Amino acid sequence: MTLKERGRRVRVTHPTPAQRAEAEERRLAPMMRALKAIHSASSPESMRPEDLKRQRAAQEVLGRLITPMIGMKWAPFELEGMNAAWVRPERSYDRNHAILYCHGGGYTSGNLGYSRPLASKLSGVTGWDTLSFEYRLAPEHPYPAAVEDAMRAWDYLMYQGYGAENVMVAGDSAGGNLALVLCRRLKAAGRRMPRALLLMSPWTDMTMSGASYRERVESDPMLTPEYIEAVRRAYAGDRDLHDPDLSPLLGDLGSFPPTLIQVGDHEILYSDSASLAAALRAAHVPCRLEVSEGMWHVFQMFPIKKAAAAMESAARFLLEL
Repeated sequence: MTLKERGRRVRVTHPTPAQRAEAEERRLAPMMRALKAIHSASSPESMRPEDLKRQRAAQEVLGRLITPMIGMKWAPFELEGMNAAWVRPERSYDRNHAILYCHGGGYTSGNLGYSRPLASKLSGVTGWDTLSFEYRLAPEHPYPAAVEDAMRAWDYLMYQGYGAENVMVAGDSAGGNLALVLCRRLKAAGRRMPRALLLMSPWTDMTMSGASYRERVESDPMLTPEYIEAVRRAYAGDRDLHDPDLSPLLGDLGSFPPTLIQVGDHEILYSDSASLAAALRAAHVPCRLEVSEGMWHVFQMFPIKKAAAAMESAARFLLEL
């Protein structure tokens, strides 16, 4: 288009979509390198104590750097010996509902600091309190330690007076796996299910049977098959990986709550999401699968437009229930 400026006509050019994408890629490149290093480490198969210590410390720093805490309250506390924290909007909000958020990290890393970005985003778009918790990590605490801790966090919410129908369980990556296994445990105990599940790039199949583990290795900027193999070995040990408490995709998903699954089309865990959506629908569970073009593992964490759109979609999903 043209503009008049001091009697002259000045042509203003706008960047093309390709130019905008290139600029966004340059802006995010340092953060992408940092996050890939955290997830996969310098030696992906290494579970040495010193490597795990570096990963966990880096996650804490990264979470603090990219967390949009403006307008949010962060209230850490101890939940039966387990570190936990509430994230709440500072202004008026819905006090009758809550989100139980299970952080990712391959069951070998992740902490309250790392949970801050997504916990605060979830609370911000919904107006609900979000509870994050530090479950015990492998290899020091393999399966079923994390599941036991998730049950303690769920029970805490019930004791606080939240009804199951007023709680959404959210999880990313391994946290998505944990959210699904939590529902399995509630179902097996004959207890009420949460209102809904929000799963972001969930890890649902530890057997790694999906085609994306082979076909999307080059396009995934974060995860590697070697990393997945290392963390599942640390968490599962010599257990049968077909066990639905490790690979919930392979279990009975009947009576699960309505589920929203979000995944990027560039990640090796893509098949885990697509197959889970198909399995839930086959079990007659209301399910929505949202695939974001050009996106990577747990892209919702980043300060980008598609992440904001994904969070807004999650809020709409809840309002529609």
